[in-house]
Amino acid sequence: MATSPERGIPGPHTYAALLGLRTFDSAGLQERIEAGLPYATLERFQSKIDLPTTEIAKLLHIRMRTLSRRKDEGRLRPDESDRLLRASRLFGKMIDLFEGDLAKARAWLRAPQAGLGGASPLSFARTDIGSREVENLIGRLEYGIVS
Repeated sequence: MATSPERGIPGPHTYAALLGLRTFDSAGLQERIEAGLPYATLERFQSKIDLPTTEIAKLLHIRMRTLSRRKDEGRLRPDESDRLLRASRLFGKMIDLFEGDLAKARAWLRAPQAGLGGASPLSFARTDIGSREVENLIGRLEYGIVS
C-alpha cells in the first residue's frame, strides 16, 4: 500500500515517508542512515509530529547546541539519523494504529499509558528499549489486548 502521511493514510512505509525519504528498502535506508540524513528530514518529521524543537532534541538525545550545528551543516550524523528513523518508525506505527488520524496519534504520543506504567510513549521512546516497549504496546492494542 502506498503511503501519504500528508493525507494521513497509513501503510508499510509511513515512517520513511514521514521523513520525506523515497527509499523504502532496508538496504537503501541503511545506506542513507550511514551517510547521515539531511537536516531537512528532521524538520519534516518535526512538522508532522508537531513537537517543539526542545522535545525533538530530547527524543533524539541531541543537545540543542549540537542540533543548531547540525542545522548549519545541513546533515545529521549516522547515530542521530538512526535515532530519527527509529522515532519516525514509532510515530508511523502510531499513525497506523489510529488509521491515519495524525491528531489522535499525536495526542496518544503525549498521553500517559497504563501499559507503560503511566508514562507517555514520548517519554518512553527516548531509548531503544523504551521504543521497543512502545512498539509492543501498539501491537497489543492493534490486537485488542488491553494493557
